[in-house]
Amino acid sequence: MSEKREMTSVDLVALTAELNTYAGAKVDKVYLYGDDLVRLKMRDFDRGRVELLVETGETKRAHVSAPEHVPDAPGRPPDFAKMLRNRLSGADFHAVRQHGFDRILEFEFRREDADTKIVAELFGDGNVAVLDENGEVVDCLETVRLSSRTVAPGAQYGFPSQRVNPLDLDYEAFAAQMRDSDTDLVRTVATQLNFGGLYGEELCTRAGVEKTMDIADAGEDEYRALYDAMTRLFDPIQSGDLDPRVYYDEDDGDSRVDVTPVPLEEYAGRESEAFDSFNGALDDYFTNLGGTEEEEGGEGPTKPDFQSEIEKQERIIAQQESAIEDFEREAEQEREKAELLYGNYDLVDDILSTVRDARAAGHSWSDIDERFAEGEERGIEAAEHVQGVNEQQGTVRVRLDGHTISLDPEEGVEKNADDLYTEAKRIQEKKEGALEAIENTREELEAVRERKENWEAPEEPEEPEEVDWLARSSIPVRKPETWYDRFRWFRTSDGFLVLGGRNADQNEELVSKYMDGYDRFFHTQAHGGPVTILKTTEPSEPSKDIDVPDQSLEEAARFAVTYSSVWKDGRGAGDAYMVMPDQVSKTAESGEYLSKGGFAIRGDRTYFRDIAVGCVVGIQCEGETRVVGGPPSAIEPRAETVVELEPGEFAQGDAAKRIYREFRERFADTSFVRKVASPDEIQKFMPPGGSRLVE
Repeated sequence: MSEKREMTSVDLVALTAELNTYAGAKVDKVYLYGDDLVRLKMRDFDRGRVELLVETGETKRAHVSAPEHVPDAPGRPPDFAKMLRNRLSGADFHAVRQHGFDRILEFEFRREDADTKIVAELFGDGNVAVLDENGEVVDCLETVRLSSRTVAPGAQYGFPSQRVNPLDLDYEAFAAQMRDSDTDLVRTVATQLNFGGLYGEELCTRAGVEKTMDIADAGEDEYRALYDAMTRLFDPIQSGDLDPRVYYDEDDGDSRVDVTPVPLEEYAGRESEAFDSFNGALDDYFTNLGGTEEEEGGEGPTKPDFQSEIEKQERIIAQQESAIEDFEREAEQEREKAELLYGNYDLVDDILSTVRDARAAGHSWSDIDERFAEGEERGIEAAEHVQGVNEQQGTVRVRLDGHTISLDPEEGVEKNADDLYTEAKRIQEKKEGALEAIENTREELEAVRERKENWEAPEEPEEPEEVDWLARSSIPVRKPETWYDRFRWFRTSDGFLVLGGRNADQNEELVSKYMDGYDRFFHTQAHGGPVTILKTTEPSEPSKDIDVPDQSLEEAARFAVTYSSVWKDGRGAGDAYMVMPDQVSKTAESGEYLSKGGFAIRGDRTYFRDIAVGCVVGIQCEGETRVVGGPPSAIEPRAETVVELEPGEFAQGDAAKRIYREFRERFADTSFVRKVASPDEIQKFMPPGGSRLVE
């Protein structure tokens, strides 16, 4: 299977919904690489840096890319890039839309002095045109002058003749398009309805119709099945309910060959990788398109990317676990259907006998369908359970207790039930195969982890070199951005991550999104304290029942007391309690009301009495360079230097400035302090209310 190098119309339907979530991002700069790759560097209030790539050469794509996947800035910008910078610098990204069902995207940018539209043509030779507010072309990568349209500076932009948009068709219009064809079903869907080859086959597969059936032999059943399959496929795509996949080559298993917004039945059984967003899947696919080549001439072997392989195996296991659950559910449904046939034996037998007698008497399937419809109007019980007939398959659909069951009238109740049991057994066998496959994948995962450990294990343990960071004239900055930076946080002496909310919204978020079944929930007895969660495992790991040492529990309790109203009120100690997550609820007792950020606690509590407040703020230099703060016993071993605080008379901002000046006096590299420990950064780790520095 050859690699996909161009995005499809279906891809663009899914992409536009995701790209529009970036509305409001502000353009910083625009770059042009070669003559076909445009990069828009933007800033988003919530996401930070946003890199939008549009490529229209041999590879045709548009998506947001991870910063590490973006090529280095080119040299002197060409005139086209200069023009885009002049028009877009400081502009807001307003919206993007697909032109009909064509492979054309229209990006809209707004600025006080002028609005700009960028039209990306991802078909044929490809093109990017920049339009002003009146739709006139300011400039374009390729000039087009045809009898049907013109794309040239100074001219009105001309779209190509718009093709049929199948997503705008109701059933009658859809069927009319099908009838106008003179080829088979799959080619009709691919060309007449513009779905292309892959999605033409996908719709036929999902509809359960014969792909090569000549259109002259097709009828309403096939048209309706295809239309329903189209609706089922595109409803979630248009609504943004995606499950993006990157598919790999069946032979080598490493080369990526396709990327889709939802899993395809045409690719069932092919190895794939799931992504949280379609942009992420597109970025992964096109970044790795064609594979990567090892650099030659380097010194020593390049370290294998063990972590990517581990994450890949973990994703495969998750997919396999999901498939096993699906098989269990499907097999159970088939068994339930079989049991329903026996539980409604007389009713089902009556329906099947009626169909057999009617067919023996020469009645057509449509006559039988009408007869059941008339019987339903007269209130005949058997007729009320009939949902319709399928002339092509010679079956009747019966609705029993929420299940629709297709039955063969010639086989009788027992044989139909036996067929369902046989299907359940077949699905069960698929489940057994999946169980074997997941065990193999787990073994591969363990093998990768073992290779990683062997690679990273030093030949001979060495004593770590003692570094006097305070005296160093230059300290390299290594400050990672972590997902929990926006919360209050610290790591206990035993390495457990403790999170605290800064406000009611974060309290709600910590409990609903980040608290797992074996974590510990802490709160001060005093009113006005943060929700405090001690994570027993990292959020990316499965929750486990782990014994937490007493010191870590006490440090979390001290954190809960210190960052509460106890400190703000100038008190030196307070009480805290701990419960398990299943004791925390947003449902108030009868007659009571829970305010935002508040929770009801049920069951026994573990109390920590008369816990003294305690907070130090320090700078960590080993491994990472950053401000850290929290209970002294947890922070002092990790920090190069700390400042101890106690409740006092200085406002939080003033105290933070004093700490900053103290750090600048302690470090020889004052620029390092400025980069990693600004007063604003220090303030994030300080308790609410007044403080003073302990001499």
